[in-house]
Amino acid sequence: MAVAQPCAGTPSLRYRLPRAARTMDGSSMRQSLAIEVTDLVKYYGQHRAVAGVSFDVADGEIFALLGRNGAGKSTTMKMLSTLMLPSGGRARVAGYDTVKAPREVRHRIGFVFQESTLDPGLTVLENLRFHATLYGTPRRQLDERIEYALLLLGLEPHAKALVARLSGGLARRLEIVRALLHKPKILFLDEPSLGLDPPTRTRLWQEIRHLRDRDGLTVLMTTHYMDEVENVDRLAIVNAGELVAIDTPSRLKSAVGLDRIRLSTTNNALALHQLVAAGVPAWAEGEMIVCCVPDAERGIGRLLGHIDVPATSVSVQRPSLDDVFVHFTEQAMAREAAESATTHRRRVHS
Repeated sequence: MAVAQPCAGTPSLRYRLPRAARTMDGSSMRQSLAIEVTDLVKYYGQHRAVAGVSFDVADGEIFALLGRNGAGKSTTMKMLSTLMLPSGGRARVAGYDTVKAPREVRHRIGFVFQESTLDPGLTVLENLRFHATLYGTPRRQLDERIEYALLLLGLEPHAKALVARLSGGLARRLEIVRALLHKPKILFLDEPSLGLDPPTRTRLWQEIRHLRDRDGLTVLMTTHYMDEVENVDRLAIVNAGELVAIDTPSRLKSAVGLDRIRLSTTNNALALHQLVAAGVPAWAEGEMIVCCVPDAERGIGRLLGHIDVPATSVSVQRPSLDDVFVHFTEQAMAREAAESATTHRRRVHS
C-alpha cells in the first residue's frame, strides 16, 4: 500500500544581499543598497516589538514585510523612516544613518501611513500643494508635478473636492500620490491597499513598477495580503518581531514544498504501484493519485513514462504564498514554544 509522502523542500533564509558583485572583467563592484538594517531592536517597556532584525534592500528593489497584525512590521517601518527611535541596532536609508541624519533621510523618502494624515479641511489640490511646498519643490515644477499626481491614480475629477467628503478609497489614492509628489528615492508603503478597490490596486502596482523601471524607485512595504506580495522582488516574513524567512516569492514557494501532480488513470491501483516502484513520492487521494515532483512542467512527461496505463486527467498544484506564510510562522511558533518550555524547566530545576 502506498503511503503519503510530504512534499517538503529546503527552507531559505537569505537575509543579506551580497555586498559585492563581479563585473565582466572580474573586478569587484559593491552592491548598491538603498536600505541597510543591522540588529534593529525596539522595546515598548518590557515588550520587545522588534527583535534584532537585519536585512538589506537594493536600489530599485520592491521589498515587502509580510506578517500578521502586531508582528512588528509597522514598527520596523517607522524606525527606518525616522518616525521612531530604535532601542538598539542601526539603519541606513539612502546612505544616511536614520538616527544621526534624520533630516537627510526624510528628504529622500515618501511615506504612506496606515492612518490618514490628510488635512480634511483642505481640497485635494490644496493638500498636494501644501505637501509639495513643505518639501521645497521648485515653483516652476509645482504645477507640472501636481498635474502628474492627479493623473496618476485618476484624481483629476476630484481636484477641488474637500478631503472630508472623499470616500475612503479616494482618500487612500490621494495619500499615495502625495507621497510620490516630491519624487522620493525610496517609497515606504504601510499597508498600501487599505481601502482600494481591485482595479485601483492593479493600477497602483502598474505605476509603481513603471517608476521602479524608469526612475529606479525603491519600495519598502508592509502588508498582510498574500496576493499583493506577488508584485515584489523579495519578501521577508515577520513573526513576533523576528524575520523568519526572506527570499523571492518563487524561491520561498519552492522552499516549503514540491509541486504536486494530481492524476487519474484507467487503472489507478496499477499506476500507483508502478510510480512507487520507480521511486516517485506518490499516494492515493480519493479517486486521484498525488505525486510530488520538483518541477511539474518537466516532471509530467517523466511521470507518465513510469506507468503502462492511459491517464484520463492531469492537473498541477504549486505551493502558494499562503502555504509559505503558514509554514514559516508555524515553525517559528514551534521554536518559541520549545524555547519557552526549556527555560521553564531550567527555572524549576535551578
